[in-house]
Amino acid sequence: MSRRAGAGTDRLEFIDPLLPTLAEKPPEGDNWIHEVKFDGYRSQIVIDAGGVRIFTRNGLDWTKKYRDLVEAAKALDVESAIIDGEIIVLNEAGLSNFSELRKAVTRRQHDLYFVAFDLLHLNGHDLRDMALKDRREILARLVEPGSRIQFSEALPGTGKAVFHLIEQAGLEGMVSKRRDSKYRSGRSTNWLKVKALIESEFELLGVERERGKPPFALIGEPGTRKYVGSAFVSVNREMRERLWKRVQEHAGPAPKNMKGRLATQWVKPGIKARVKHLRGEENLRHASLRDFWDED
Repeated sequence: MSRRAGAGTDRLEFIDPLLPTLAEKPPEGDNWIHEVKFDGYRSQIVIDAGGVRIFTRNGLDWTKKYRDLVEAAKALDVESAIIDGEIIVLNEAGLSNFSELRKAVTRRQHDLYFVAFDLLHLNGHDLRDMALKDRREILARLVEPGSRIQFSEALPGTGKAVFHLIEQAGLEGMVSKRRDSKYRSGRSTNWLKVKALIESEFELLGVERERGKPPFALIGEPGTRKYVGSAFVSVNREMRERLWKRVQEHAGPAPKNMKGRLATQWVKPGIKARVKHLRGEENLRHASLRDFWDED
């Protein structure tokens, strides 16, 4: 768990995070807790005799980027700890806002929060073999209300009922975790994430077909043709072939400010696209093409 870091100081190592498995719907049964899936940067706070460090999901040391959160972590009543969580920024409605997060990291440190949802180490003890519910009980007692470090509260109710509330609130999704599960690095079915998706109408700008890779539809805002992201072409074979034919028949130049790419076939204005995507995002995320048609 720890390694020697010189000058007689034990330094705790970053632990590769446990990653939830994407699921189509929430799990059933009483052996699950359900939390909001916050839209931010998965991060890890490590506190030891050498001070406080904050790591990214991939183990990069971003301590210098999170000055205010480092100070908040110093106020925790612990000798050593490893805390798993998410760094977020909130919008005016009090919801996590991914599009504002990058700007907040560089310009608005005071807008950053760390939402803690698991405790992997405490005061010389490795807690990963403890049941999740016990780790979270200890973590909840460590986090002081009103701090920039907050505790991710479990939401009461069945998975289905909780997910309905999350969709109604316009949140990204939920994470369901087995109450008795141990913490193991890597992808796990003991944690399941379910994302809140909606379908919206956009304009089809073109299709990118690169050999050996899945095809993507390039999507723009209706009317302006401003590029907002790509969508995986998940329609059935018949519809996919119809799409290729429509694209060839309506071939046109690239929209303004879009660089030409060899694998991309652009189309003239006039083709609408229905896209399934994450709710509340400035640009498309986790998007798939569901249908397309000619504009009236």
